[in-house]
Amino acid sequence: MISSSVLFYGIYVLCLCLGLLCVVFVSYWNIEWRGGFAWDASFLQFNWHPVLMVTGLVVLYGNAAILYRIPFTWSQRKQHWKLVHASLMLSSLFLSILGLCAVFDFHTGYHIPNLYSLHSWVGICTVVLFTVQWVLGLVGFLSPCSPLGFRKLLKPVHAWMGMAIFILSLASSLSGINEKLLLALDGNSNSTAAYSSHPAEALFANFLGVLIVAFGLVVLGILSNQRWNRLEPEQESSRSLLPEDN
Repeated sequence: MISSSVLFYGIYVLCLCLGLLCVVFVSYWNIEWRGGFAWDASFLQFNWHPVLMVTGLVVLYGNAAILYRIPFTWSQRKQHWKLVHASLMLSSLFLSILGLCAVFDFHTGYHIPNLYSLHSWVGICTVVLFTVQWVLGLVGFLSPCSPLGFRKLLKPVHAWMGMAIFILSLASSLSGINEKLLLALDGNSNSTAAYSSHPAEALFANFLGVLIVAFGLVVLGILSNQRWNRLEPEQESSRSLLPEDN
């Protein structure tokens, strides 16, 4: 058990480092090569979109998803960590919606159609499913009126949907990076090299994609390891009135 916990914390530190690198890389990309940030319906406003989506929908979401797997939390009241989990997920959802507002506002200002690409379809479906997931989690696991039978029925669905949403967020982030590079590095401008010529921006953004994949694999690895599941009370039905039960 001790060796398993040590292994977990080693992987957890790796997860935190990869997540931090993802945020640093996506921010630096948009500062160094895309001109920085603004909120004025310009191209600088669009730059908020990848930063907010990677930070909220990938990094914050992933860390919130593995919260219950941290051995430190197992000996404490689950209700407290439910509130932390729900708060982190709500913060992730807020950043994701803000990221959508940034791109929709930019498209409106430049008369660009919305939701025409596969990236946008996957992204909007991910946020919609995330919203439904959060509301169901709030009603099912935090509402004192939620019956135990409904919680038991919802729990495996909630866990499956959580992993599915995370995988979709990875897919939408990677497709978004690729779409941005294809549109920005078209080689038609004197100041812009073609994507195929391997300019520094393309290499940097591609490496960002590799970091996102690595972070996603670590999170999914933690979630799929049964040794790191939080142990539930054996007689859950006899403790249905306690806030720790799911």
